[in-house]
Amino acid sequence: MLKSRNILNTVFKIHNKILDLAEIVEDEITGKFKELDDIKTYNQYKVLKAMQDNRLSDVHFNWNTGYGYNDAGRDTLEKVYSDVFNTEDAIVRPTIVSGTHALTLCLSGILRPGDELLSATSTPYDTLEEVIGIKNKNGSSLKDFGIEYRQVDFLSNGEVDIENLKKSITDKTKMVYIQRSTGYGWRKALTIKDIKKIIEEVKSIRKDIICMIDNCYGEFLEILEPTDVGTDIMAGSLIKNPGGGLALTGGYIVGKKNLIELVSYRMTSPGVGKECGLTFGLTRNIFQGLFIAPHVVTEALKGAIFCAKIFEKLNYDVCPKYNDSRSDIIQAVKLNSPDKVIAFCEGIQEAAPVDSFVTPVPWDMPGYDSEVIMAAGAFVQGSSIELSADAPIRKPYIVYFQGGLTYEHSKFGVLKGLQKMYDKGLLDL
Repeated sequence: MLKSRNILNTVFKIHNKILDLAEIVEDEITGKFKELDDIKTYNQYKVLKAMQDNRLSDVHFNWNTGYGYNDAGRDTLEKVYSDVFNTEDAIVRPTIVSGTHALTLCLSGILRPGDELLSATSTPYDTLEEVIGIKNKNGSSLKDFGIEYRQVDFLSNGEVDIENLKKSITDKTKMVYIQRSTGYGWRKALTIKDIKKIIEEVKSIRKDIICMIDNCYGEFLEILEPTDVGTDIMAGSLIKNPGGGLALTGGYIVGKKNLIELVSYRMTSPGVGKECGLTFGLTRNIFQGLFIAPHVVTEALKGAIFCAKIFEKLNYDVCPKYNDSRSDIIQAVKLNSPDKVIAFCEGIQEAAPVDSFVTPVPWDMPGYDSEVIMAAGAFVQGSSIELSADAPIRKPYIVYFQGGLTYEHSKFGVLKGLQKMYDKGLLDL
């Protein structure tokens, strides 16, 4: 402890008062860390079993050319994902460029003109608004193709309005959409228990309604996944939790076989589906990333808990609280000032192993309706399982902190963020 404290103070110039506070915080959250380790261990063995059952071999790290027919590595990768998430089928491809892309494939592959998409979790994440046609109808949104959209807003306490959701279901409702993580919201992520209840209530109205989950930031947070409790189809990004920091790009979709087939026709073309598509030699990275993902996710989660507790000590509002049950890796902190948001993000950037010399600034990012500041010095561009922080520059000025391949790095990011706020006269110690 003394040696690590010394380097933080003398080399990285973290104020002793910040380090004193960090030591108090770590003493108080140790018990919470032990709870997380049990979940991590269970998920580690679950992933290991799936790889062993599918006889994973180094031959699955090879790849072919052209159309990609009979790619054993790709097919085995998708079978492993299907087993890990307890589903009938899966699509896992480096050609899926993001979580938004994976979700878009699901929506556009399954929904047809005249169908209705009903969001159970209010407005989806910003980048899906143009996909659906909530704003900036662009000629290619779901609404442009005659797919209707409605949403059920959260209750004032941040919980899903189950009764209103049930009343909102009509004969036209084809799909109920559920976003697990907070996005740029001020609420706790939905737990598996929450998701199970939503699905049960929806299916009690009509069993044929498709329940879809945006699982971004949520993989390996609990022993069960949404697909263990009735989810029909689910999607996420490989440069978030399941990639373990090693996947260079890609996304995954898991679910019922008939739905995966429809999505695969949108991904390539009708009649071709999953049979084609190169993996470009990335299967080893994706397999190995999945193997270490339960550990890496737990490290990031420990960092989020540290972040929550230290800001609570400093009398800031945080969501979730340090001791709340968690279902994503995101930690929101209400800083109440654009200057504090920018300073904290500058500290996160300075804590990065890559591009630590860069200064993040708010800018007009495509798909967002406010200027956004993003701090991330990652080995994989845009990797949200690596240390990062971002925030829309709008009231009440909430910063969203996530990631860290190791707890030590995640913790260091928080300390640098606080130090930057202190250096600018924005933090009282």
